[in-house]
Amino acid sequence: MRLLLDTHIALWAIADHPNLGGKARRLIEDPDSEIYISAVSVWEIAIKHSRTPDGPNGMPISGQQALGYFRDAEFSLLPITPDHTAAVDELPPLHADPFDRLLIAQALTEPLRLLTRDQRIAGYTDLAVLV
Repeated sequence: MRLLLDTHIALWAIADHPNLGGKARRLIEDPDSEIYISAVSVWEIAIKHSRTPDGPNGMPISGQQALGYFRDAEFSLLPITPDHTAAVDELPPLHADPFDRLLIAQALTEPLRLLTRDQRIAGYTDLAVLV
């Protein structure tokens, strides 16, 4: 299965965080799974880290650090293409977060299954895998 991890799932996967549930863990660790991390997630991490790296809701690692961890985990990196950005235009306004909307567009365009805990994303496509 080709899986695109949303940003939270990606961070929990590299940190072996307890919020990463059993289903997500099994899918990520399955040797038949191809795991993708979008440039969108690295961008989101970098922006949030630069704003409040040490605050209670801050991003504890930088975009550069996250990218290194994703590479160390041997996740495939998915660039942002013009087709991905144009596909956002077709999405109904169910979700306002621009990072998530671009992840959804990428999942639809490639196609990839989008691994997420965000219920709103499931409203866009059956490609979403809620964990």
